[in-house]
Amino acid sequence: MAAISSNLLFISFILYLVATLFFGGSIKSKKPGDEKQGTNKWGKIAVFLTIIGFISQLGYFITRWIAAGHAPVSNMFEFTTFFGMALVGAFIVIYFIYRTTLLGLFTMPVAILVIAYASMFPKDISPLIPALQSYWLHIHVTTAAIGEAILAISFAAGLIYLVKAIDQTKSSKQTFWLEMVMFSLVAVIGFVAVSSIFSGLGFHEKFNWTDKHDNAAVLEYTMPALSGPHEGELVTKDGFKPLFEVPAFINAKKLNTVIWSLMAGLVIYGIIRLILRKRIAAALKPIVRNIKLDFVDEISYRSVLIGFPVFTLGALIFAMIWAQMAWSRFWGWDPKEVWALITWLFYAAFLHLRLSKGWHGEKSAWLAVIGFVIIMFNLVAVNLVIAGLHSYAG
Repeated sequence: MAAISSNLLFISFILYLVATLFFGGSIKSKKPGDEKQGTNKWGKIAVFLTIIGFISQLGYFITRWIAAGHAPVSNMFEFTTFFGMALVGAFIVIYFIYRTTLLGLFTMPVAILVIAYASMFPKDISPLIPALQSYWLHIHVTTAAIGEAILAISFAAGLIYLVKAIDQTKSSKQTFWLEMVMFSLVAVIGFVAVSSIFSGLGFHEKFNWTDKHDNAAVLEYTMPALSGPHEGELVTKDGFKPLFEVPAFINAKKLNTVIWSLMAGLVIYGIIRLILRKRIAAALKPIVRNIKLDFVDEISYRSVLIGFPVFTLGALIFAMIWAQMAWSRFWGWDPKEVWALITWLFYAAFLHLRLSKGWHGEKSAWLAVIGFVIIMFNLVAVNLVIAGLHSYAG
């Protein structure tokens, strides 16, 4: 059953890739005024492939659930693949409301990167630790992921808005930060690249170290150690000596992965810039020339309006209920809990500024993009680098 699950996930990944190409074709062949004429044949094929891919990934989720005996959202691989599936599902629903394939061209690459990112983590099915042995695992984690996925649609719409609205012919703060967003996406590709390379090489080395509770432990690296564990001792013969050590409350191994990903991202970004001879955002500008800014602004706003209450239920209310049952306290200032609260406060401010201060258009688009950056920081940095009660997710 686990093999079937893996095959279904791989099929969905390939279908999403092909669908993205057709989404690109549907935009390229579109002429001014075509938005009112409905989706062209390229767009219909893209949407069809996306739906088939989603069904395949849903099959992966169900078969893995059967194989594991619990909802497959208990580690980084499972949660991130579910987040990718929820993102695709949210796009499908939004598409049938607004009928725009351009949103698919910006959303599907994000979903593909999320699934590729997930595939770099251990895929083994393991028993749940005691704290996770509750039906609230299904309720809390899945609802939070669905809420984040809907909010991510606002990011895609906001990104479209900024690519079209910002003048790419001159350097400015707006062009700099928009390009930083593009680099962040490329850095995910960097993570996939370096993880695949060192995994293929079979690289590994071990350190003896003392964790934050003063317990002796062994830490195994799958990439050369740029950042070493606190008071770590390299035990692998001819291993790579760390350039620096980090405090015990920081996961040195995962921080090392982040550093390697950023370095690889810089290299890949440099290659892309050499090929394009311009900023990535500037290269995307011709693709969005026929979209109406008010149209994508509405999609961005509606996505937050729907995703915010879902996220509130999953990441705060259901999480507090589960925390009370698992740890006998509904709130403990764990890094993951704190960042969930920060995310909630940000989107609450988003809606407040939108409704009471009239922050429409470019300001709203920037908020949508920043919100997704906060979500991804929670997924990547908080899960991987900062140790806490949610460290099992790493």
